[in-house]
Amino acid sequence: MTRRLEFLYDFSCPFAYLASTQVRALAERTRAELVYQPFLLGGVFKALGGEPMASMAPARARMNGLDMYRWAEHWRVPLVMPPGHPNRTVLALRATLASDDVPRASHALFEAYWAEGQDLSRPEVVERALTGVGFDGAALVARADDERAELFARTERAVELGVFGAPAFVVEGELYWGQDRLDQVERALGGTPPAPAPRARRAGARVDFWYDFSSPFAYLASTAIEGVCARTGAELRFRPFLLGGLFKAIGTPDVPLFSFPEAKRRYFERDLQRAAAERGVTLRFPSGFPMRTVLPLRLVLVAGHDAGRLTHALYRAAWCDDRDIADPEVLAAICAELDLDPALVERAGSEAAKRALRESTDQAVSLGLCGAPSFVVDGQVYWGQDRLAFVERALGTL
Repeated sequence: MTRRLEFLYDFSCPFAYLASTQVRALAERTRAELVYQPFLLGGVFKALGGEPMASMAPARARMNGLDMYRWAEHWRVPLVMPPGHPNRTVLALRATLASDDVPRASHALFEAYWAEGQDLSRPEVVERALTGVGFDGAALVARADDERAELFARTERAVELGVFGAPAFVVEGELYWGQDRLDQVERALGGTPPAPAPRARRAGARVDFWYDFSSPFAYLASTAIEGVCARTGAELRFRPFLLGGLFKAIGTPDVPLFSFPEAKRRYFERDLQRAAAERGVTLRFPSGFPMRTVLPLRLVLVAGHDAGRLTHALYRAAWCDDRDIADPEVLAAICAELDLDPALVERAGSEAAKRALRESTDQAVSLGLCGAPSFVVDGQVYWGQDRLAFVERALGTL
């Protein structure tokens, strides 16, 4: 039976453009029926109560921009930021729906916006792009208003599906968000994502792993980062910092997950479990979430060469076993289980330990971090447990 892959997008999103450069080949590899579903991203944002970019911290916005170009380089596709971005795409979306070939029209308009940097809010640009791939561009622009209700209906359906951003994909009722989830989409369709070509090891490679125990994403990263270093021969440095302190400094909510619309929050909870299953690890939200992590972070900072194994033990305690790692007695017990001196917990309360955590957090801010986990390789910051492939490539093996 042929499986169905729905691709939901708006031309205004660079990550949707990036996905559009890969999704046809993915559908061909998996023999899936690919269904193009344009929708109005601004309409989804309005339905969910706001525009995420409007409240995004500058550090996060910078990281998003950097990430965008890294994906373009990774897939070897052109990416040009159009003047005045984001440009209105209502006309382009309606003209696409007016065509008799939504995929062909969509790729032409994606290319005009993101490969050529053109303004799709201008009728002559939309007309020229569609004419260039064999349509009567003028006729489609003229008929665009006829598709007002259709675009509205598709946008409403996107909201009903739980979509909160672009690109989105639906396979057998399961929602995936982002061009960085195409590997999961391919596996859901029964395929195997192409393996990257290996690179030679690079002498002297090193990665700094920046984390806070409060982040489930950093927990997932902690289960994989040592494997990356084993494959690359890179040195790993554990860099605990206070995520709440970073968020305060850059203007991000203390617990971003709690600030998300309900649809996005539900999606992230599901996405975390998918990622945990892929890694073969357990992830259970602690009963005391959000957690207080100042003391365990200081504990790692005074642990010296034992920082790595203590970090893993604390992550397991919090995210697998629901132990309260803010409790000094629990920390002392964990130290004893590792044959470490429980007196380390007392040292974690010293002025030197407090100063070390402040300095580490200040350094995280100065490096431009916007969340956890983050990785630094050769001065370049990579954010997210789902960017470990980029980290590995930077270290010289992918």
